[in-house]
Amino acid sequence: MTKHQKRLSVPKSWPVERKTETFTVKADAGPHGEAGVPLLIVLRDVLGYADSRKEARYALNEDSVEINGKAVSDEERPVGMFDILAFTERDEYYRVFPGEGGRLALTAIDPDAADSKLGKIVGKQYVSGGDVQLTLHDGETLLVEDDDEYTPNDSLVVDNEDGEVVAHFTYEEGALVTAVDGAHAGEIGSIDEIQVTPGSSSNNVIVEQEDGEGFETVEEYVVVIDENFTGGDDE
Repeated sequence: MTKHQKRLSVPKSWPVERKTETFTVKADAGPHGEAGVPLLIVLRDVLGYADSRKEARYALNEDSVEINGKAVSDEERPVGMFDILAFTERDEYYRVFPGEGGRLALTAIDPDAADSKLGKIVGKQYVSGGDVQLTLHDGETLLVEDDDEYTPNDSLVVDNEDGEVVAHFTYEEGALVTAVDGAHAGEIGSIDEIQVTPGSSSNNVIVEQEDGEGFETVEEYVVVIDENFTGGDDE
């Protein structure tokens, strides 16, 4: 199987120029599905920390690059929405956040904020033993005891070291959200109304913004956040 990906056909979330060259690196199987961006693209095309795959491999072999608290050695490891990137030798920390047009962008954060990551609940099911398993947007699963507390579309902040839930944001009218896909990707506002659509169609969400503009999108495109996720170094 080829390890190359045509630039013109990469997902719109990938922060690469599509017409400069024919091919780019292909992401390995892993978190975030097809939307996951290979780490090499982040190191080379976004941050400029490596000029080539060889340089990226050398840097990764130093165990100084971490994703969600774990050292990474594979330059094709997918990076996606709300992942935490740490460059320990540089003392630099970033959260992957939706940017304009749906492209993934990096937001600088303080070291304390790099200890946990945000996840949107996309699935909930009972497993043997009576526990409830939650599935997050990046494919991570968590076991919880209180099945009434968490519902799909809620967001959790999960500690990178022990996997414990450290914060829970409920999906409801009035909640602060960001759009992660669609025409309004990267925009932030509060849910004004959740319009339940009969049948199998997606629910609509009307989001109000401080500037009075607001927007409407589908439920799958919004993620509940809190004020700590709207800025950079002020966390």
